[in-house]
Amino acid sequence: MGRIDDLSIKTLRMLAVDAVEKAKSGHPGMPLGDAAMAYVLWTTALRHSPKNPGWQNRDRFILSAGHGSILLYSLLHLTGYDISLDDLKNFRQWGSKTAGHPEYHPECGIETTTGPLGQGFATGVGMAMAEKYLRETFNRPGFPVIGYNIYGILSDGDMMEGVQSEAASLAGHLKLGKIVYLYSDNRITIEGTTGISFTEDVGKRYEAYGWHVQKVSGYDLKAIEKALKAAKKEKDRPSLIIARTSIAHGCPNLQDSPAAHGAPIGEKEAALLKDCDAWPKGKLFHVPGEVSRHMLEAVKKGKQLVAQWDRLMAGYKKKHPVPAGLWESFKDGRFAPDWKKSVPVFKPENGPVATRSASGKVLNAIAEKVPQLIGGSADLAPSNNTHLKGQKDYTSGSAGRNIHFGVREHAMGAATNGMALSRMLIPYCGTFLVFSDFLRPSLRLSALMQTHAIYVFTHDSIGVGEDGPTHQPIEQLASQRAMPGLTVIRPADANETAEAWKFALTHNGPVSLILSRQNLPVLDRRGRNYGPASGIHKGAYILSDSNGTPDLILIGSGSEVHLCLEAAEQLRKKKVNVRVVNMASFKLFDSQPGAYREKVLPSGVEKRLAVEAASPFGWRDYVGLKGGVIGMERFGASAPGKVVFEKFGFTADNVVKSALKLIKG
Repeated sequence: MGRIDDLSIKTLRMLAVDAVEKAKSGHPGMPLGDAAMAYVLWTTALRHSPKNPGWQNRDRFILSAGHGSILLYSLLHLTGYDISLDDLKNFRQWGSKTAGHPEYHPECGIETTTGPLGQGFATGVGMAMAEKYLRETFNRPGFPVIGYNIYGILSDGDMMEGVQSEAASLAGHLKLGKIVYLYSDNRITIEGTTGISFTEDVGKRYEAYGWHVQKVSGYDLKAIEKALKAAKKEKDRPSLIIARTSIAHGCPNLQDSPAAHGAPIGEKEAALLKDCDAWPKGKLFHVPGEVSRHMLEAVKKGKQLVAQWDRLMAGYKKKHPVPAGLWESFKDGRFAPDWKKSVPVFKPENGPVATRSASGKVLNAIAEKVPQLIGGSADLAPSNNTHLKGQKDYTSGSAGRNIHFGVREHAMGAATNGMALSRMLIPYCGTFLVFSDFLRPSLRLSALMQTHAIYVFTHDSIGVGEDGPTHQPIEQLASQRAMPGLTVIRPADANETAEAWKFALTHNGPVSLILSRQNLPVLDRRGRNYGPASGIHKGAYILSDSNGTPDLILIGSGSEVHLCLEAAEQLRKKKVNVRVVNMASFKLFDSQPGAYREKVLPSGVEKRLAVEAASPFGWRDYVGLKGGVIGMERFGASAPGKVVFEKFGFTADNVVKSALKLIKG
């Protein structure tokens, strides 16, 4: 180890100690233990450009062990990203760039939100999937315009989480050789040593997954550099470098102690540590000038890398104008100008269509016009209708647009995020709505980061029927609607499904499409004075109106909209003025101007009845205290779908009965 290496590593360690002590909270053990290998990675392997953080061919770095965030922030600061020393001093404070766990901020060099263990790992798998697809789509002989690596630092906790196992299995199967992960094997968890719960041979497990596995000391800089070079040469296997480390390395009283994980080490221990490292105790947030100059060499190197790549791209555009034009459209998020003309229009006379089937038809119709679309299902493509006909499969040998995620919902969700973070692709993924719970943590991060990802959730209600309550979603709709940043749309027919896809493709954020298994009539809007299907872009719209002020408003979503329409006809025969409102999306409706919301749901009409074959949670916001909800207050049952609907009261007769009771008060 050279003097500048030693001094730089000490600087990273002490910045972490000072930031955590000043904040009076944080996780100092990981930065103290992992600073050495992070330093080697950032100074010898990582290809990046601090002054051009969005450079498309940069290597990606993921701190999957996100609790050690101050290590990432210190690296970003020292190498010239938009993270100042004041930002480090403001660690974990209101409005700071330096949050308690890394939050997606690409302009600052933070590639993804991490913290929930295993998520960074699995997101990186999606990043590698995007790299492979983009590389095979755009590279030409002599013009390797794409070829970046995904590096990461993992903890023991990452290696225990189920999402990691799912993602590791998928990455090994797909032979994603661009992944290089450093696993900090410090054998400490919050409750004690890993021996109390985690005694497997991780290396052998990963070899069984098809990974390239190496073992090094986390403090042997030459060995780490050598392992990184060997991993980069490995083209057909993702790489795991198991680095034996110590939590709170160097602390006289806390090294290898669980107490060092999630709390400041304290003033006395910090002073002792600085004595051991021969570090000036009176200088907080001290960065020696020679360290600053050394680490800022990353700026110069980054500019050179970008300049070389820019020259490569200039030649590429001249020699290969067609793929170069496609590259620009991917980069800018542009589709073929006439893509909307490809969206099918469904006719009532052609018969009922399940919205999952309509979704598949829309997806296939627009696939050629929107080449950025890539995705698949958790072994349910024939049921979710997510397969792109005529497109290649994504395999270990070739990166096509049809991805077979296998029965790995959690990894699928995280990988979808990773692909979206390329800012070049629009990924989608599919499963049954009830199984969205398996990928909810990944869905939540999608909402946090506002990734452009599309989630296709089919089999949306008790209409699933014979498969029974394990497969019949009840609380999932309310749960997703409660998630900030996620737009949930439940269309009522095939044409609304087409409109939902139009929205999802152009919306800058995640969209959840909630689709039926059972066939639904295509609403005949010709001459019926029904509102147009495009009304779902506003979340809710008047589908069928009354003559004059309504006595009652029926509100439904999805398949239950048809029940509302049928019930409305019966009520009108009983001289009841009824309005039917299609509430396809709570979030979109809530975002409309007050005047529009008042027009659809006038405050003077207090008799309102919502109908949805799911938990009634959330509907009180729209029906008010004097309204009612026909929903599911219990789990479903196994029987044919039509029978299940009848038994639970989802019939036009019951809607009429409930409505009359409500009107009478």
